[in-house]
Amino acid sequence: MDGFTQGHMFYLLNGLLWTVVLSVCALLLGAIAGFVVMLARISRRRWLRRVALAYVQIVQGTPLLIQMFLMYFGLGVAGIEVPALAAASLAMMVYSSAYLGEIWRGSVLSIEKTQFEAAETLALTRWQTLVDVILPQAARIATPPTVGFTVQLVKNTSLASVVGFLELTRSAQVINNSLFQPFLVFGIAAVLYFALCYPLSLWSRTLERKLNAGRRQA
Repeated sequence: MDGFTQGHMFYLLNGLLWTVVLSVCALLLGAIAGFVVMLARISRRRWLRRVALAYVQIVQGTPLLIQMFLMYFGLGVAGIEVPALAAASLAMMVYSSAYLGEIWRGSVLSIEKTQFEAAETLALTRWQTLVDVILPQAARIATPPTVGFTVQLVKNTSLASVVGFLELTRSAQVINNSLFQPFLVFGIAAVLYFALCYPLSLWSRTLERKLNAGRRQA
């Protein structure tokens, strides 16, 4: 611990705070965009399904790091100055929207077709069927994998360090450049990541057990 001071710890905690901020921004924006992707993927319009599928395949087929570079450096070359937080949030929004859209699409399609047929007999529109009948049931199925994906999203915020955003990993890099104690500095950063992600992992497993128990009882 030689050279590592209380100020360094506060610097890491500040980076952890910005990690949380970035994670929340990415999750909220990604959830909105992911909902749109999900609706497009289950649309009755074939062209819309194909466009959404192409979007998902492109995003899932390219590294998040490359997407981060494109949002920050690519837009900068095009003359659009984007702050590091905005660039990282946009990149992670694109990334998360593709995965959340697929998670939620699978949850919707897992609902029995009889639910759709019952809604049709009540003369509900497709939108009313989704909102009032299908989505409340799909939400229970989608919650555990969504929370699990959130854990991955939090850990992937570390890639924002490449565009200079001062989240936890970047804060650890700055401290290590002055102390030259990588095992200590990055070890503490790892503990902070674990403290942030482990409760989410436990919550995901708990939700999954409750869901499976509910299905068995049904």
